[in-house]
Amino acid sequence: MRRAPTQWAGTLATKAAVFIVVMCCALAALLGILVHVSVTDQTVGQARAEALARLTDATAAYQAGDALPPGAGVDRPGLPKPLRDLATAGNRGTMVDKDRGRPTMWAAGPVDDHRTLAVAINYSQQARTIAGLDRSILWSSLLALTVTLLAGAFAVTRVTRRLHGTARVARRISAGDLDARVNDPRTKDPTRPPDEVAAVSAALDSMASSLQSKLLSEQRFTADVAHELRTPLTGLHAAAELLPPGRPTELVRDRVAALRTLTEDLLEISRLDTGREQLELGTEDLGALARRVVHGSADGIEVRVSRDARVTTDRRRLERVLGNLVANAHKHGRPPVVLTVNGPVVTVRDHGDGYPDYLAEHGPQRFRTEAGARGHGLGLTIALGQAEVLGARLTFENAPDGGALATLTLPPPYGAA
Repeated sequence: MRRAPTQWAGTLATKAAVFIVVMCCALAALLGILVHVSVTDQTVGQARAEALARLTDATAAYQAGDALPPGAGVDRPGLPKPLRDLATAGNRGTMVDKDRGRPTMWAAGPVDDHRTLAVAINYSQQARTIAGLDRSILWSSLLALTVTLLAGAFAVTRVTRRLHGTARVARRISAGDLDARVNDPRTKDPTRPPDEVAAVSAALDSMASSLQSKLLSEQRFTADVAHELRTPLTGLHAAAELLPPGRPTELVRDRVAALRTLTEDLLEISRLDTGREQLELGTEDLGALARRVVHGSADGIEVRVSRDARVTTDRRRLERVLGNLVANAHKHGRPPVVLTVNGPVVTVRDHGDGYPDYLAEHGPQRFRTEAGARGHGLGLTIALGQAEVLGARLTFENAPDGGALATLTLPPPYGAA
């Protein structure tokens, strides 16, 4: 059967890292803006109050005819135009700008007719303080972001590692390894509070135990039934051989033979289900083995050897696989039925209606056959099970131009025959 590869659109760790970065950046930006606005307002407010106080003193000195204090002057050059227009209109105001290239806090107000009195205070220290604060906010935000990202990645990685472990166990269970368990420590240690991952792990372990118990019960039942049927069927077969010739005798013998075949298939299925089959390896010429299989089965099946191969395999099991494939093609397909050997790859092709959709998609299922087809559906199931014991890959598909196509790919070692 073909298994679709697992693809990840984006790992949980990546998504969590992106979320942490976005949230940290947003929080750092918000806090930085709040601190910057607060400190800037306080600094500018202090400088503005000082500038207005000096403007008041300068205005009093001007009106008294005294000398103006340092930094004050009438119609001073360099006064920003918006502030000059404000003072000319009869209002007082302040503004941060530059005076001869350095940061300056300006304060201006009206004197006489259409004249302005302005005071300039060096604002360089305050500007450096605000710039230094902005740099400190930036670097502290980057440091906090880095630490938070590393800590978050560590925490998320621990969770994702547990999730990946649970996923691996789930894949092993789906592949047939019902002994696989997650065994999450949080499900066994009462002092550690369980979390969602532990709950999923415990549920998966419980499901695997339940499936294993049910499967073992089914296997034991199948084996017991097959063994119990074997003895009376042997006697029934012997009795059928003693019947006088005739059509009724032929029908009885045919049904007894079908029951014996079914019983033997059930026994073989039960042995394969245990997973304890042992290989008896030997070296075989694949082309000659395929010809022996076809020679011992139905007539009218063609064998083509495009490229022979010498394989190390269990001859009995390989003959069983090829025999079941050939028998299925002969029984359910239409001629010509062709068995082709191309190196370690053997194909069996008929020209009938092809495999049912469920079989081509999910593989053979025991006791399920296409509507109207005779048989118990164990032949291809046994072929697939024996192929797995051999370490081979057996796939089922429908040929583009019609007909069923089974492909058996044997594992190495193999060489030229």
